[in-house]
Amino acid sequence: MSMTLEIKTLYKALQEKLGLVWISGEQYCESTLHSNKDDSHEISLVGHLNLIIRHRVQIIGKRELEYLDSLKKNSRKDAVGQLFSGQSTLVVIANRLPAPDDLQEMAMTSRVPLLSSSLPSQETIENLQHYLANYFAEKITLHGVFMEVMGTGVLITGDPSIGKSELALELITRGHRLIADDATEFSRIAPDTLLGSCPEMLRDFLEVRGLGILNIRAMFGASAIKQHRNLRLIVVLQQLENATQMDRLHGSKQMRKIQEVNIPEITLPVGAGRNLAVLLEAAVRNHILNIKGYDASQAFIDRQKRRLENAHQ
Repeated sequence: MSMTLEIKTLYKALQEKLGLVWISGEQYCESTLHSNKDDSHEISLVGHLNLIIRHRVQIIGKRELEYLDSLKKNSRKDAVGQLFSGQSTLVVIANRLPAPDDLQEMAMTSRVPLLSSSLPSQETIENLQHYLANYFAEKITLHGVFMEVMGTGVLITGDPSIGKSELALELITRGHRLIADDATEFSRIAPDTLLGSCPEMLRDFLEVRGLGILNIRAMFGASAIKQHRNLRLIVVLQQLENATQMDRLHGSKQMRKIQEVNIPEITLPVGAGRNLAVLLEAAVRNHILNIKGYDASQAFIDRQKRRLENAHQ
């Protein structure tokens, strides 16, 4: 999918976090910072001032300014000219350092926006890298309710009318947080990581049959909402009578591949008298134990083996 990022979009998203202010070029804010149609993998999106690797976003900190100051007049003029030519579409001066006059003049001449950040250069770069990687990551939309349960991103899915939203509402009343209802956008931000977030139109809302659309933020406060979370577990709700024969020792755990990332998936049978909120919390707790290296099923098997071995001694 073709995606284009305008400078004004990045500015709006990171203005508060990076303490961004315009030095010059605000009139060019609708210029394209980068498009993934530029399919060259050699293009670097952000980094410290580099006149060989022309980053889309060039970051200038104290050392970079000292380097420019160390150059003779003609060499400095050439360096500043190279900075504002070619692939660079935005220049950011970190740590609220004053912008030299020649940088401002060249920025205006070349129509390349010049911004100032209140953060040190490395922090500025790290935040920009994270934002750009997420923005241009390949995305997929999955049906279900995405929750943060005990700090773990859990996608609750299943057939229509099986009770996903009702379960989500009960989890919210138990102190867990809603990320997205009905449709969650997942993007692969690392080889083994999918980040899930809510489309802007659906943020804060949860549909519950019989109650209609609920604004969770207005009802429970901002602490009941989470903007995004890495997907770590999928819970499939299934009618008890339709549930296939399950392994009573190991349960229903299997792996599901999404965008080449393996995500653990378990099935919870839905039936009268089953407290799904408690079961889901238990599933998350058990998942956390598995990550730490503890497997209750294997521990139970090992205990039985020891008991049999002792009995035969």
